[in-house]
Amino acid sequence: MTAATIAAIVVAAGRGLRAGGDLPKQYRMVAGRAVLAHAVMALADHAAITTIVIVIGEGEEDHARQVIGDIRGATILFARGGDSRRASVRAGLDSLAQVGGIAQVLVHDAARPFLPQAVIARLLAALDDADGAIPALPVVDTLVRGTATVSQSVDRADLWRVQTPQAFRVGPILAAHQAWHNQPEPTDDAQMLRAMGHDVVIIEGDTMLEKLTHPADFLAAEQRMTARYATRTGMGYDVHRLVPGETLWLCGVQVPHDKGLSGHSDADVALHALVDAILGALADGDIGSHFPPSDPQWRGAASSRFVEHARALVAARGGVLHHVDVTIICEAPKIGPHRDAMRASIAALLDIAVEKVSVKATTTERLGFAGRGEGIAAQAVATLSLPELF
Repeated sequence: MTAATIAAIVVAAGRGLRAGGDLPKQYRMVAGRAVLAHAVMALADHAAITTIVIVIGEGEEDHARQVIGDIRGATILFARGGDSRRASVRAGLDSLAQVGGIAQVLVHDAARPFLPQAVIARLLAALDDADGAIPALPVVDTLVRGTATVSQSVDRADLWRVQTPQAFRVGPILAAHQAWHNQPEPTDDAQMLRAMGHDVVIIEGDTMLEKLTHPADFLAAEQRMTARYATRTGMGYDVHRLVPGETLWLCGVQVPHDKGLSGHSDADVALHALVDAILGALADGDIGSHFPPSDPQWRGAASSRFVEHARALVAARGGVLHHVDVTIICEAPKIGPHRDAMRASIAALLDIAVEKVSVKATTTERLGFAGRGEGIAAQAVATLSLPELF
């Protein structure tokens, strides 16, 4: 199969009442990101998957788009879920049928957000010889039957705990859904495929795929993911000359002044320092390597574009921005009257809470180029977390 024929369905239409809280569990936050976003990003990160259908509840598309943000590497579609998991998966399959050309599909539950790439690879490899494949882990606990007292032990030799995603050839699984009439609700899609006489193979699952159901599951997931993240800190510094006839931009805010900063872009010295700080935390070069001054496309460009690029790089690597701190060094203009607007501007560009943004100002006691009013300098520090695998 070619990469272009593989798609995924993420089932996210449930209400998740057992998880507690005011939000369905797929929209709750774990490790700085919504559960749904973790699941979708894991699938989009796999080069073989080019289309992802997210099956959601009625009226939830705007919220779902907001929590997943910009996803690179796959086309994102939305479908409205049904009154059962089976109906929701069928809605996803119908959406893929409209796309056409899809030969394989992974069906995944949003409530299993931490999907290792190795599991996807094992599932797709299994489809070379089977119509369906499921990830599973062997049962290791003692099993018994009974109510108030134990009536008998259960042999666990051939028992498995089934996970998602489950992988299928599209034709057989769509036919299985179409044929499922007036029967009890299936526990998963593999059950439906087996009922049609198709073989479903078991591949090795992963403990990271544990389903989030109860409040304790979310606490455990948060602790597990925190342990897997490494904290990074980056520093940035920039300086630009003050000249007559230019508009002064600082932190994305136009500041009234008799001079502006000179540079290839809009010369927002504070945002430039911030971008360098984020790139430093990522160990991914500097602003000049991403936006060379020699490239005419960046002439006069808004520095907000550079910040949004840096934010996207963090997201693409599964990172979480925790805090940024910007210090502007100048004699004039006064920064205090614009501080709140600057913090709000940076928070919006980075899509983080304004409480995570600090903007300060200082002078050089009239020493040096900043003290003489010849230019403005800025320093920035960015703190973020990245998965240890990076």
